[in-house]
Amino acid sequence: MRPRTSRSGEEPEPAYGAGSPSDSAGTVLVAGGSGFVGSAVVKELAAGGASRGMPAIHVLARRTPLSSDRAVRHVRADLTRPATLRGSCEGVRTLVHTAAYVGRDPARCEAVNHLGTLALLREARRAGVARVIYVSTASVYGSGPHRATGEGELTPNPASAASRSRLRAEQAVLDAGGTVLRPHLVYGVGDAWFIPTVARLLARVPTWPSGAAADSSMIAVSDLARGVAGLVRAPGTADRSTIYHAAHPRPVPMSHVLLALRRHLGLSAPRRDTSLREHRAQVARAVPEFSDHQYALLTQDHWYRSDRLWARIGEDPGPGFEARFAESADWYAHHLAGRGRPYVPGGV
Repeated sequence: MRPRTSRSGEEPEPAYGAGSPSDSAGTVLVAGGSGFVGSAVVKELAAGGASRGMPAIHVLARRTPLSSDRAVRHVRADLTRPATLRGSCEGVRTLVHTAAYVGRDPARCEAVNHLGTLALLREARRAGVARVIYVSTASVYGSGPHRATGEGELTPNPASAASRSRLRAEQAVLDAGGTVLRPHLVYGVGDAWFIPTVARLLARVPTWPSGAAADSSMIAVSDLARGVAGLVRAPGTADRSTIYHAAHPRPVPMSHVLLALRRHLGLSAPRRDTSLREHRAQVARAVPEFSDHQYALLTQDHWYRSDRLWARIGEDPGPGFEARFAESADWYAHHLAGRGRPYVPGGV
């Protein structure tokens, strides 16, 4: 295998994804498989595994879950402790990397997202893993507005320590011949950021700026998991060093999100009688931890063309926001009722 020149600050490493079409079969290791996205990926892989030639699923996480699916093998390891990764990739054909730290501690962002990814890639290379798929974030592009942009049309400009470290992780994966997915706003069962943030923001500031008709790329976590599983199953090597936007092709106006919160969760409709500047000042007073970047994600256009992913795996992207949100509304109602303090996103 011909080495690639590394952009990640490490020595050049051999490319992944250079095997035969049969590489799509075999054991799949999901790093971060107990998290929001990772658990959905594990569920999707397990549901289709028996009939689609994926006989084994391994989950790499820092903690072993209390209740364990016998069809899934759990591997306990910590990305910040490379020695614990030893042996975690033995017998694995495809590594799906969904683990991430999205808090505000720059040192931990670097340790988990960048250095942890490098350590995991080294172990994958040592074990002979054929394919690597990394679930990153469209927040590596930074603040918008972004409108109908395709992969390769924007120069990444991350605005947070978490996004900067995840961009470096992306580069390491691409240097090694892996595949990167960039979702933007992900919602559904397990969502602790997007919908809870909007709901609790409205509880603190029951208004919405009249001039903020933002359209955003969104994807249900179950559909994101289908996209990942589709790439795992896809034969061939067309995805080497490739980036895909992972979203429903149709952007969602923020007004539709506010309507869904009212219709399904009983939240009051916010007043729309304030300017963007006045609203930002109100939010700054009520939730001072809320950064300008996080505010922009909810009030500016951030939508990205994502047809390539669905064309590649030959699947429909799903019914879209309204239908998918309705499917998870009961979970959101229970989740929001169970938290007494406002949720402040850690950084994306």
